[in-house]
Amino acid sequence: MSKIQFKTSPNGQLNGTLRVPGDKSMSHRSIMLGSLAQGATQVKGFLNGEDCIATMNAFRAMGVDIEEQSPTELTINGVGIQGLQAPKTDLDMGNSGTAMRLMTGLLAGQNFASTLVGDASLSTRPMNRIIKPLSMMGAQIEPEEGGRPPLKINGGAQLKGIHYDLPVASAQVKSAVLLAGLFAEGETSVTEPGVTRDHTERMLRGFGYDVVTRGDKGEKISLTGGGSLKATRIDVPADISSAAFFMVGASIAEGSDLTLKHVGINPTRTGVIDILKLMGADISLSNQHEVGGEPVADIRIRSAQLKGIHIPEELVPLAIDEFPVIFIAAACAEGETILSGAEELRVKESDRIQVMADGLINCGIDANATPDGIIIQPGQLTSGTVDSHGDHRIAMAFSIAGLRANGEITINDCANVNTSFPDFVKLASGVGLGVRSG
Repeated sequence: MSKIQFKTSPNGQLNGTLRVPGDKSMSHRSIMLGSLAQGATQVKGFLNGEDCIATMNAFRAMGVDIEEQSPTELTINGVGIQGLQAPKTDLDMGNSGTAMRLMTGLLAGQNFASTLVGDASLSTRPMNRIIKPLSMMGAQIEPEEGGRPPLKINGGAQLKGIHYDLPVASAQVKSAVLLAGLFAEGETSVTEPGVTRDHTERMLRGFGYDVVTRGDKGEKISLTGGGSLKATRIDVPADISSAAFFMVGASIAEGSDLTLKHVGINPTRTGVIDILKLMGADISLSNQHEVGGEPVADIRIRSAQLKGIHIPEELVPLAIDEFPVIFIAAACAEGETILSGAEELRVKESDRIQVMADGLINCGIDANATPDGIIIQPGQLTSGTVDSHGDHRIAMAFSIAGLRANGEITINDCANVNTSFPDFVKLASGVGLGVRSG
């Protein structure tokens, strides 16, 4: 699997119109909540990538009937909030930290035992941040040494609602606690130190569950256990994290004019747009409307000379998944770019700070990794070989870097691009990116 390589060709430009695959965060949650709902939930725009398929297979293993009308259209025949059945095998979350953390919360209140496993990368990722609050609620979770997967979840625990102050802004931890709260006695509430993505709260409301958000920026979110979810229709927008690669690509490649259709612009996810605009990007939004409680828009990007900035720390949680490609924008800007307050990047699918720094250095850029960020001095991207460490966002970021490199960039270990962006090479090539897979 890890043998897949990407190779880039220099001097491309991005033009035309593109719809990137559906939002991964919402696709995961549509399966989870649709399975727990009463009735048949219709999903359009589902991301048919390996991560979301792993979530779908897990619920099938727990007795949920999910029909696929097409790769992106599903009918989930929900079993109700107490209707899941004990799986006969371990539940494999593949490469997905989101799925593992949210599923741990959801499974903590079941009356059966289950074990969550993942691939080699996921098996190194820390899970203590969810184990701690879930254990406070009464969950019985047995991780491997160091709080890492596999996670054995002992069933039959009677969960009790808690109030939990998140030590760091994390939508995954918040969501794990809220999902466990569905099965807990009394009220469960979470207070955030900063804004994080709110897809779980929005989608719970879409399924008819009462979720209370207090504070201008959603600082305290609470729900009461024992309610029920009602089937609904979900139209998943295009994923802004996937769109981000093309926003940067069209910004840095001279002569580009690209429109990305039906992109989710949830305000907890638009940090990449804000950061690129601060750098001088020419980005405009049109056709703004809401689909199932989520704001969407068409995004037009035209090439522009970017400038280096000190990225505002309040934007970090709103762009946490987009930083690999933002680093490519920084390499092509005028002047230094500094990122701090982003230590979370060190525990993603790879240590994204160090892996991006190493890759940029291999391609001729002065990049200095710091404990919680990076300092990038722009320059001429050169040919080079980059190890993505099996991280889909690293692989796609350096594919975009090829637009401004003076020679071929070879990117190793690209199989996991299929976790979030199936057909990346084909779709990207269609709008002018010089990238091929081999």
